Amino acid sequence: MKIFSELDLTAFNSYRIKSKCRIAYFPESESDFCELFSSLKEYVLIGSGHNIILSKEYYQVPFVIFNGNFDNFRLIENCSIEVEAGAMMWDVSEFACNNSLSGLEIFWDIPSSLGGAVVMNAGASGEEIKDVLVKVRYYDLRENQIFELKQEHGEFSYRNSYFQQFKDKIVLKAWLKLEEADPMEIRRKMELIKEQRWAKQPTDLPNAGSVFKRPHGYYVGTIIDELGLKGYQIGGFRISEKHGGFIVNVNNGTGSEVLELIAFIQEKVRNKFGVNLEIEQRII
Repeated sequence: MKIFSELDLTAFNSYRIKSKCRIAYFPESESDFCELFSSLKEYVLIGSGHNIILSKEYYQVPFVIFNGNFDNFRLIENCSIEVEAGAMMWDVSEFACNNSLSGLEIFWDIPSSLGGAVVMNAGASGEEIKDVLVKVRYYDLRENQIFELKQEHGEFSYRNSYFQQFKDKIVLKAWLKLEEADPMEIRRKMELIKEQRWAKQPTDLPNAGSVFKRPHGYYVGTIIDELGLKGYQIGGFRISEKHGGFIVNVNNGTGSEVLELIAFIQEKVRNKFGVNLEIEQRII
């Protein structure tokens, strides 16, 4: 396990908010987890950092990070892949394509670790990680033991799961069941999904994906358009001109500035449409 003091977190969050933590742990095995959490009672756990908002400039609380570590995956029997929590889903999707396996095409351009994808039930275009998930191996902080949970008991729903609800359960590994298919067709779907997403989303500036969950009966981008809020800016953060559901860091924005902008959007939407926008991103 690697341990760093006074770690600069700027590169570990996709908003590129400048922040530091007093100490950070990068576990590399299940035994590292058992050793670490047998004594560590307070912590912040992050994965690839693509769905988080760092609200503070400095954190005394220890960080446990899955980023470039605990990221192995391998092909096993029956068209399945065994994936550790720190593996990036775009790498796993590429691996699946190279092995003529379909089911992960939508994740080729979604910036998420396996652990984050399971916790958030990540997905797009009507497909979600739960659709290919067989079971999850996790560490239970209360029991100080490792357990496995089948997909049907994971309480998966839109951007939600058992692991989102119970923060003391830490995803370690998952098994994904895929289907054999023509690798050329798999590649075509991957490229098409990427092309469509890049045409609509601001990929040229630091952002953390969709800010809000989609409210029933509405599309966030459409609401922002109707309110004329595209381009509105607070400090270094701006509502994207390309897609109103995204906020981008244009000039060294801080955590407090992005939260202020989010609150502004929520108030405007609530006043105009009577809709309470729920934040999809995790505030730390």
